[in-house]
Amino acid sequence: MKHYEKINTESRFDTVIVADGAFPKGDVALNILRHARHIIACDGAAKTLLNQGFEPTGITVIGDGDSLSEELKVQLHFIQIEEQDSNDLTKATRHYIAQPTTVSGSRIAFLGATGKREDHTLANISLMMRYYREMNIQPVMITDEGYFIPSDGASSFTTFVGQQMSIFNFGCRQLESEGLVWNVFPFDELWQGTLNEAEKTTIKFKGDGYYLVYLTFQGKRHCV
Repeated sequence: MKHYEKINTESRFDTVIVADGAFPKGDVALNILRHARHIIACDGAAKTLLNQGFEPTGITVIGDGDSLSEELKVQLHFIQIEEQDSNDLTKATRHYIAQPTTVSGSRIAFLGATGKREDHTLANISLMMRYYREMNIQPVMITDEGYFIPSDGASSFTTFVGQQMSIFNFGCRQLESEGLVWNVFPFDELWQGTLNEAEKTTIKFKGDGYYLVYLTFQGKRHCV
């Protein structure tokens, strides 16, 4: 059974990929970013990182370079990838898994992948499942409000009573849970597994396929 610890301000990731969405403001995301050994930026996100005080020598930039000046390309470790079949987030992820130090199942954080355009947000969230399923890594998308973790089969999550959770089915014909207010089932629609809540400090899932779990940093409060 796979087990996932809570993501909080003490969590650490060796590598962080920063997309060009809304730059994180939350303490958890910013602490993870500040303590990362390797930062890979998606093209336009590089300028935002520099404006936030990050040193250019510690940033690898992946993309077609259309949003960077020639001066910035010289300062940064810029790797130009011009193919248009994949977005910059996928290009950056492929660069990461191609490194000789990357091992199977490596855990990697994705920041700045939401906000701005809603279609990009939805696409980036769904890409977490693609990376997990096809690239054999353990992606964790972190926002200011919570985090997304893709999984499959039997898994457990360290939680806290009242933690808000949503579960999205990606092909399970059998799916069940233990420790939630409402037990899950193999949902047909995206909305069906949303707005659930932890009743215990460990939540367990058992499925015959893939699913995506979203967990909030804070407990239950008024939500729209």
